[in-house]
Amino acid sequence: MSFGLFTNFALQIKTGLIAMMVDMSNFDPNGISVPNNNIFGLPFTLEEAELVIVPVPWEVTVSFRSGTARSPENMLKASLQVDLYDSEYKNSWKKGIHMLGIDKKLLLKNDYLRKENELYLNFIKTGEKVDNNKFMCKTLMDVNEGCKLMNEWVYEKTINLLNSGKKVGLLGGDHSVSLGFLKALAEKHDSFGILQIDAHCDLRKSYEGLDYSHGSIMYNVLSTIPSVSKLMQLGVRDYCESEWEYICNSKYKIVTYFEHELKERLYNGQNWNQITAEIVSQLPDKVYISYDIDGLDAKLCPHTGTPVPGGFDMEQLNFIFKKIMESGKTIIGFDLCETGVSSDGWDENVGSRILFKLSNLMISQGQ
Repeated sequence: MSFGLFTNFALQIKTGLIAMMVDMSNFDPNGISVPNNNIFGLPFTLEEAELVIVPVPWEVTVSFRSGTARSPENMLKASLQVDLYDSEYKNSWKKGIHMLGIDKKLLLKNDYLRKENELYLNFIKTGEKVDNNKFMCKTLMDVNEGCKLMNEWVYEKTINLLNSGKKVGLLGGDHSVSLGFLKALAEKHDSFGILQIDAHCDLRKSYEGLDYSHGSIMYNVLSTIPSVSKLMQLGVRDYCESEWEYICNSKYKIVTYFEHELKERLYNGQNWNQITAEIVSQLPDKVYISYDIDGLDAKLCPHTGTPVPGGFDMEQLNFIFKKIMESGKTIIGFDLCETGVSSDGWDENVGSRILFKLSNLMISQGQ
């Protein structure tokens, strides 16, 4: 095919003039997954899928435990064990889900800068001043520049997919990977809110000197993306004083449901349906779901990057998502981050099931 014909063909796909048809005659949704197929064992190509999942193998700024950069490739394998029947969103998968391949260059860059950041973090723990050490100054600059380039990479990947009419989900890696995608969505939506599931606020400014830390992702979002009209945080149970002050001074642009407050309300007789109704009522019409897996009970994600005791059960959050859908609000995108890698595959098993639920939410809209 000549370049001109290829360009015209791509344009026709983009504008919807060609409907990509999938041959499902040899696919058995009740049978064993075929490893050569894509995510969840589905046979959809990039062109055929309505939803595209972008894996981002990145954890350069993780400050406690590593491993999440390898979670996308491990979750791809674990996803083959997920049954395709979802009683709430029947046959949504038939609209097509496809995960892009792991970018090996990005992963190699992550591995190098991860080691550089470990050197930097070990240095600052000694109490020495970075400004007095030229090597550490360069190391910090390299890490910040690398993280900036990663965000630009995510932006380019996601904006191109959005421009081609695809729905998009992001699979980390650590939580810092979301910024580029949110900037891409801001070009498509004048105003939207973020529903953040997380044990942490992630509202630190330049955490540990790192401009794009996983602990600063929501600070960076609110500082650089005016389209984000509200940040709703659920399950936070580990935060610092500056983050508390930032929330208090936000004029309710940030609404945080701290775990101890949610638990006290449940202990005092309120039920989850009442609390969920209150949460959903405060969300704008367009919602982005940012799902840090450490928002769950640590028994479900013991190898996440920064585990904290406490947390939600999966079904508590699925109930909130269901009520968001029933309210008529639109989910415009999602990220799932901080899934750990475990020797027995447990974390990836849980993560892949969350990913399937989030994917079904996205593609069931408009059915």
